[in-house]
Amino acid sequence: MSEIVQFVHHGAEQITPKILRGVHKKLPFLKMEFTQIKAPKYPHLVEQLEFLADVVEDFAEGAEDDLPFVAVASAVFALIYAHRQKDLIPDFVPDFGHADESAVVRAVLIEHERVLADYANRHHRNWSIITVKP
Repeated sequence: MSEIVQFVHHGAEQITPKILRGVHKKLPFLKMEFTQIKAPKYPHLVEQLEFLADVVEDFAEGAEDDLPFVAVASAVFALIYAHRQKDLIPDFVPDFGHADESAVVRAVLIEHERVLADYANRHHRNWSIITVKP
């Protein structure tokens, strides 16, 4: 998992407020796209992506502007990565097509667990459903 964490750190470091605003504008499209993910081996992936999209949305709209930018930037990177058409493991590969997206999302959830769990509690979201498991 160490390589994935480093990958996420590097990606999050590239996120600027301008990139965050661009992703924020695309969130309705991204949320709809994420609901179409068919990944039975990663049953929490869609819920996790929707959760991270909500975090980004609330931060961008000023409802959660006390969240650390590094946590939000990591969430933005995970959303961008999940949206990309070309990634480490092509999505069409049976059983493993979404393993890379799941690993990136889990790295963000684990790395920022305290902050994100607090966010979930404030918004009456069940953290155990969002979980840090695949």
